[in-house]
Amino acid sequence: MLPRLAFEKLLKWKDLKNRKPLVIRGARQVGKTTLVREFGKEFDNFIELNLERPENTRLFELENTEKILNAIYLQKNIKIKSGNTLLFIDEIQENPKAIQHLRYFFEDRPDLFVVAAGSLLEFALAKIPNFPVGRVDYLFLHPINFEEYLSALQLENLLDAIKQIPVPDYAHQIIKNHFHDYALIGGMPALLNEYLEKQGVISLHSAYLKLWQAYKDDAEKYARNKTERRIIRHVIETAPFEFDRIKFERFGNSNYRSREVGEALRALDQARVIRIIYPSTSVKLPLSIDFKKRPRLQFLDTGLWNHAIGIQAEMIHVSDLDQIHRGRIIQHLVAQEIESKFLDSQFKTHFWVRQEKDSNSEVDILYPFEKYLIPIEVKSGSSGTLRSLHQFIDRCEHSFAVRFYSGPFKIEQTKTTTKKLFTLINIPYYLATQLDHYLTKYIPA
Repeated sequence: MLPRLAFEKLLKWKDLKNRKPLVIRGARQVGKTTLVREFGKEFDNFIELNLERPENTRLFELENTEKILNAIYLQKNIKIKSGNTLLFIDEIQENPKAIQHLRYFFEDRPDLFVVAAGSLLEFALAKIPNFPVGRVDYLFLHPINFEEYLSALQLENLLDAIKQIPVPDYAHQIIKNHFHDYALIGGMPALLNEYLEKQGVISLHSAYLKLWQAYKDDAEKYARNKTERRIIRHVIETAPFEFDRIKFERFGNSNYRSREVGEALRALDQARVIRIIYPSTSVKLPLSIDFKKRPRLQFLDTGLWNHAIGIQAEMIHVSDLDQIHRGRIIQHLVAQEIESKFLDSQFKTHFWVRQEKDSNSEVDILYPFEKYLIPIEVKSGSSGTLRSLHQFIDRCEHSFAVRFYSGPFKIEQTKTTTKKLFTLINIPYYLATQLDHYLTKYIPA
């Protein structure tokens, strides 16, 4: 199994005294099943049920926990040994009764370790009136991030280097080269495994093609009727080519209305394939989202997006990722990396906008940290050209900002165009997963 940071979370959950059933959420193909199977090796007994199989889903027609468990043991021809037992219920979204029964595992059999997973859980949860809130815990699984990528390549020295603050100067270019490869490949576990076996990204073309087609075929499951199915297909085929903030009306050069496109995008957002990222006008916490302003899109995985828009060959010869599509690719990847660190809660990056009669400003990412709302730009260029960042700093109550770029780490004391002094923390692209550590070190509590 590829190394996953989530495995450590599972081990901690295993040791909890008041442990609840754990529901693993995430898009298809991010490695949920593989992760739990590996985790199952930590137990004396491991039982796996896939609820896409009718004989397994029928087990939850029984009325109480003990009968369900006895039926599982009988069907699987399992004689439970002494010690701890992990029950893994995969594709649990296929049976609402199984989801509802999680609370009874918690109440009736606290000695049993129960993990459930599903790729389209958001749709199922919305249809369950009595979901066991407070009776389950969650773990959110993302595509593999750069830390996990380095572990998969067994580059432990480089992994140690990115965890040093600041990263050593001598390591900068070496790590940057590996990050460029990661940006090209992406973080889908099956594709990364194939890359490691074949040692070449060009050989992955057919694998990318199959995976992207599988996501498009999944559109059938998000739609309620033929019309919705047709619109979702159009949206998922054209969305990768939208590099700026979008309009729902006539999306992708279509004749579809705003409401139809909005419903399709929200379905894909629930499936975690394409996320709708709305802006904010906030300069302090709490961060308020403006759903009336035009959003932008965030895709499940940058490597998959690279394939969908056909730019992987172009990226092989580029030394600065900020040169690709006006920096949108690296902005996308930095956001993906930041989000990958949130395993216990659902997290979306948002961006800042200021729209006035003769002036429009936009900061790439807003990041809540302690009592601050930190503005983050993802781009090259000198600090003096960060006009939108300056406008945010002029309006907020603190004086800290972050820029992710291709250069080495450095701290700058600089001024906005109105002469307000602020600290600009310049961080290499490849350290996005280390953001909290840098903010903790360089921003006073």
